[in-house]
Amino acid sequence: MQNLADQDMRRFGAVNWMGLWTLAQRETLRFLAVWTQTLLAPLVTAGLFLLIFNIAVGPGRPDVMGVPFLTFLAPGIMMMTVIQNAFANTSSSMVISKVQGNIVDTLMPPLSPLEILLGYLAGGIARGVLIALMLAAALALGLGLMPQHPALALVFVILGGAFMGALGLLAGVFANKFDQMAAITNFIVTPLAFLSGTFYSVDALPPLLNRISHVNPVFYLIDGLRYGMIGVSDSNPMLGMAVCLLSTLLICAVIWQMLRTGYRLKA
Repeated sequence: MQNLADQDMRRFGAVNWMGLWTLAQRETLRFLAVWTQTLLAPLVTAGLFLLIFNIAVGPGRPDVMGVPFLTFLAPGIMMMTVIQNAFANTSSSMVISKVQGNIVDTLMPPLSPLEILLGYLAGGIARGVLIALMLAAALALGLGLMPQHPALALVFVILGGAFMGALGLLAGVFANKFDQMAAITNFIVTPLAFLSGTFYSVDALPPLLNRISHVNPVFYLIDGLRYGMIGVSDSNPMLGMAVCLLSTLLICAVIWQMLRTGYRLKA
C-alpha cells in the first residue's frame, strides 16, 4: 500500500509522457496502416469535388470576393476534408474499442483523463495535417495555388483537426453502436461542414442565414483557412481563431469530465 501511495504522489501533477506518446503513436499508426483509405481516398474525393464543380459551373462563373470561383472553392474543400477525417479518426477509434470491448486497454494504463484526451486528439490532428499538406501540394501543382499566409493556414488546419477531433471523441464516447455514430455524422457533422461557406460566400446569404452561419465554428475554420490560402475572408481571421479555440476548449472540457467519470465507458 505504501508503494502505491508513493507512486500516486510521484504521479500527481506530472505527465506520463511515455504513456501519452504511446497512445498518440497508436492513434497515428492506426490510420497510417490503411493509408489508401485514410489519406489517399480523401485526396481523390477532394479532387473530384473540384473537378465536378469546375465542369458544372464552368469558366464563365463570376469571381467570388475578387478571385476565380475554383480558387475560392479550393480552401473550403481542403478544410472540409480535414475536419471530416479528423472527426472520423477519433470517433471510429473510440466506437470500435467500445464495440469490441477492448476500451479497457486504454482505461487501465496509468493515464489521466487529460492524457487520454490528448492522445486521441494527436491522431486526429496528425491525420488532418497530413491530408492538408497533400492537398496543398496537389493544389500547387494543379492550380498553381500557393498559400498567401502559410503559418496562419497551418494554424487553422491544426485548429480544425483539434476541434473536429474533439467533437469526434465526444461522439465516440456517447455512441455505443455504429448506427448511433452514423446518425451523428449524417445529422450533425455533415450539415456543419456543408452549411458553413464551403461552396459560397456567406455574404450572399439572407440576413437570418448569415447570422446563423456566424454561430457555426466550422465557418470560421473554413474562412480562416481561406484567408491563409488566398488572402480573402468573410470575417476577421483573429476573431475566427478565438472562436475556434474557445469552442475546442469547451468540447475538451466536456470530454475530460466524461473520461474522468467513466461516462458510457465503464460498465
